Amino acid sequence: MSERKSNLFARLGGRIARWFRETKSELKKVVWPTRKQLANNTAIVLVSVIVVGAVISALDAVFLLVIHRFLPFIVGLF
Repeated sequence: MSERKSNLFARLGGRIARWFRETKSELKKVVWPTRKQLANNTAIVLVSVIVVGAVISALDAVFLLVIHRFLPFIVGLF
């Protein structure tokens, strides 16, 4: 019975070792961005987040005005 368990652990250990070897191999293939590319991409993401946030806030304000204007009885429920 113990022989069977050790075989299981040996196979599991082999799989884990293979996974680490393959992961290391794949990370060697990664092309990391330069500092300039990273700064540019970060700026694009920040501007996009600000623009989308502004659009959502504007839509929220418009919908709130519409609800207050056309459905005043619902506002009293909240």
